[in-house]
Parts: sequence; structure tokens; C-alpha cells
Amino acid sequence: MALIGEGSPRPTAQQVAERAGVGIRTVFRHFSDMETLYAEMDVRLRVELRPLLRGGQPEGGLEERIVALVARRADLFERFSPYHRSAALHRWRSHYLRGRHATDVRELRTNLLRWLPELEQRDSELTDAAELATSSEAWDRLRSEQRLSRNRASTVIEGTLRRLLA
Repeated sequence: MALIGEGSPRPTAQQVAERAGVGIRTVFRHFSDMETLYAEMDVRLRVELRPLLRGGQPEGGLEERIVALVARRADLFERFSPYHRSAALHRWRSHYLRGRHATDVRELRTNLLRWLPELEQRDSELTDAAELATSSEAWDRLRSEQRLSRNRASTVIEGTLRRLLA
């Protein structure tokens, strides 16, 4: 987990063994296959990240809720981004990671509607657009590809939500 968190999206078993101060055989004794390793990492991440997603109470008017939602997503995605990128590299060959990703997408949508229930009164295209704008993929693109600061990325997403809900 430390290797991925430090920016190595595909650490080798040898790198893991060296970081843990054990032999490579020990790594394979603890994790019989990659699915087991992914599941163990996921459990540890979820303990830390679940409060960032599920916490907080939507309060105030639309503007306050937009700002609060985007701030919570920024905290979540900033912490989760290295793991999200790593999982994306491995998802095509991992049943576990594909399932987790699908669950995460559903949970993020549910959370979006909890913060912005106005979306349920709009057409599904607008809700889909808001879901895309507040996704981890959008955040990653703004931060990594477009090289926006955290504050600027938040401002872009907030403005997008304002325009969608206008």
C-alpha cells in the first residue's frame, strides 16, 4: 500500500518484499493470489475512506451543499487517487477490482443524490452529467492531465454543478 501511495502504481512482488523486509516467498505465503491482495488492500482503504464519502450532513441552500460536496470529494479523491490509478491498471484482469469499481460508482451516485436531491427532479442526462463532473476520473483528469491545483479543480467542478442545476 505504501508503494502505491508513493506513486508506484504497479509494484512488483520483489519491491513489496523489500519494503516489508521479508523474502519474496513470504509475500506469496501471505497472499495466495492477486485477488486476495487486492481485497486486503481494499479493506484497509475502506476503513479510512468510508467516513470521507458517507460523512457529513447536507445542510443549507444549493450553493452551500455544492461547495461542501465538492470539498468532501476533493478530500476523498486526493487520498484515494494513487490507489484508483493503480486499480485502473489492473481492473481489466481482476474480477474483484471490476466489482469494487462498479460498487464505488453506485455509492458515489447515491452520495451525490444525497447532497443534491434536486437532481432527482431533473432529467437523467443532467444527473449523469453531474455524476461525471463529480467522478474520480474527472478529478484525476483535472489534477493530473490538466495540472490544476486542488482549489482550481474544486472551482471548476463547483461551477459545472452550478451551471447544470441553474
